[in-house]
Amino acid sequence: MSANHVAPVFLGPLPPAHADVFGALDRWVQAGWLRELDRSLAAFFSRLAPGADPLVMLAAALASHQLGRGHACLDLAATLDDAGRALALPPEGAPPLDDAASPVEPPSQWLRGVSPAQWIATLDAQPALVGHGPGATPLVRVGHRLYLRRYWQYEQSVRAEVARRVGTPTSAAAPEAQAAMAATLDVLFPKRSEEGTDWQKVACALAARQAFSIVTGGPGTGKTTTVVRLLALLQQLALSPSSGGSDAAPLRIGLAAPTGKAAARLGESIDGAVASLPFERLQGGDALRAAIPTTVSTVHRLLGSRPDTRHFRHDARNPLPLDVLVLDEASMLDLEMMSCVLAALRPQARLILLGDKDQLASVEAGAVLGDLCQRADAGHYDSRTVQWLQAVTGQQVDASLRDDAGRPLDQAVVKLRRSYRFGADSGIGLLAEAVNAGDEDKLKRLLAGGHADLSTTLQRAGPAGLDDAALRRLVVDGAPDAFAGGGQGRQDNGRAVAPPVGYGHYLRLMRARQPEADAPQEALDAWAREVLHALGQFQLLCALRAGPQGVDGLNPRIAALLRTEGLIEAEQGGWYAGRPVLVTRNDYALGLMNGDVGVALSVPSGMSVTADGAGASGSMQRRLRVAFPATGQPGGIRWVLPSRLRSVDTVFAMTVHKSQGSEFSHAALLLPQQMSPVLTRELVYTGITRARHWFTLAAPPEMVLAAAARRVERVGGLAAGSA
Repeated sequence: MSANHVAPVFLGPLPPAHADVFGALDRWVQAGWLRELDRSLAAFFSRLAPGADPLVMLAAALASHQLGRGHACLDLAATLDDAGRALALPPEGAPPLDDAASPVEPPSQWLRGVSPAQWIATLDAQPALVGHGPGATPLVRVGHRLYLRRYWQYEQSVRAEVARRVGTPTSAAAPEAQAAMAATLDVLFPKRSEEGTDWQKVACALAARQAFSIVTGGPGTGKTTTVVRLLALLQQLALSPSSGGSDAAPLRIGLAAPTGKAAARLGESIDGAVASLPFERLQGGDALRAAIPTTVSTVHRLLGSRPDTRHFRHDARNPLPLDVLVLDEASMLDLEMMSCVLAALRPQARLILLGDKDQLASVEAGAVLGDLCQRADAGHYDSRTVQWLQAVTGQQVDASLRDDAGRPLDQAVVKLRRSYRFGADSGIGLLAEAVNAGDEDKLKRLLAGGHADLSTTLQRAGPAGLDDAALRRLVVDGAPDAFAGGGQGRQDNGRAVAPPVGYGHYLRLMRARQPEADAPQEALDAWAREVLHALGQFQLLCALRAGPQGVDGLNPRIAALLRTEGLIEAEQGGWYAGRPVLVTRNDYALGLMNGDVGVALSVPSGMSVTADGAGASGSMQRRLRVAFPATGQPGGIRWVLPSRLRSVDTVFAMTVHKSQGSEFSHAALLLPQQMSPVLTRELVYTGITRARHWFTLAAPPEMVLAAAARRVERVGGLAAGSA
């Protein structure tokens, strides 16, 4: 039997000894408390071990339930201490199960009187089901944590690979490379006028020193700028044998992000950052410029996804042909994906993670970036690191960030501590900070208004949230009157900031700039790029997916409002010109990834669509085609027939989770009127930081305050075991 799977067995009747516990599980499934998958897994184990204590079956079902909630394992002690909080059972807002004919008890009742030692002993009494490390048991217990084996293995592999790479010095760390590194860093980071440590320079130095590093920081702290300069540093060292390189060959560098949108945004940012580098002051400037890639892939595409399987083309037996891999938006990477990435890297390859540790964690199990950056705020740099940084960068590390007992991982993590996007008086920046800190007093002051880039005047009305009039103001025109001066006259770093807009902006532009029917393909591509850019100027974000206050209820409602305004036409088979869509599943045949955003446009009907999505026009009639950004493809646009898109959603309203990796000039966050398990500090912070220039908060203040007081707590052992 493999370590990942339990051997198939005959699925006969459940053992009578387990009838009561499965009666409870059945009721929980019927009420929507548990998934059918959770119950089925426990039933499978029940048939494997018919004589096991019912507490074992309950633990198995709850471990699977926790996995579905994003936790890597079940914390037995926390469950016994407060089952309702640890398991979110019954779910918040769930109707009571008060059927007198068939009463049901929550897990807390089933576990009443059970001690941690008793539950652990009960589990350990089933060695065919529960192991304590390598082996073939379907469950693994480590202390008070109970894992499904596959996720225990993911955690073990990530921990081991990170520890190995952190402890692996690179040629750039060699003493003979120190002078070259210092000289290159001084060119890449000229002396600044502001005081304090240049954390971007520090991040480059530390990331060059070992085979694993993390650069974390909030919005606008310069993560992309830092990594581009880091790549220039690494290539400069590689191309200069005297600085420690041996073959004077450029490094093979890969750039990737979890979603297509995040990949496209990283590519645009890198393009701009590369253009600003002082190559003329670096040795071999032209060769160095050519050695820095600007094409960014999704992680799935990079690894080579195989349809209908969890496996990838690149793994430990067929590693990626890379020397350096940069992964952006790493907070979105779950435990399984991080394990796959590390397995696909050659042992000597370097991995650099970029991301905001305070954003929402991945939808799937694990909070890898958050766990690995758990100590980043306090630095914990040991004396050896501090002295090395002083010698190589000339930068001082504040005494409050020093710790002679710092762990090896601490020396590989750098938090960028200055925001270049939000000034000291930015309402968006201050609101994000207050939410992230859970500072109730500061939040109350900010929610009272007074900042030019922040609107908190839209209050909720009715069970569907904003009434039609308020929703129309927001989604059609962006409700500019809710901002000081109607959003006019603002500047950002000396540049004029356009007033806030809604969806009317891109829809009007779509019609006004539509090329003639006989326009060449280049004109159609340019038009599509312009419309897609305008679409990204505004986005309505929601906490929920289902219900009238979620995207499922709001998308058709917004479409109806826009249709009433004459901005979109009636649907034809669900499609209309101007429909924005979000890809919800990877489609390798079309070259589209989960998270890609496109827009339906009316184009000449003679326009053909090739296998790679490129178009060619020719007829005077018009039909709908969906345009997606396609970095690196001629024209920069992938044209797709609507009939070929099987997994897309209308995206006038988008969940905050789906918005990760995106940035909008004006973002509006709509929160439900009642508390929900998804309303957390991380969700609100992530929603706020999607806005670049304008942010509208459509929520009662009490919901914001309540959400800011609740943190996401992902259960797992990665943080506890990090070196």
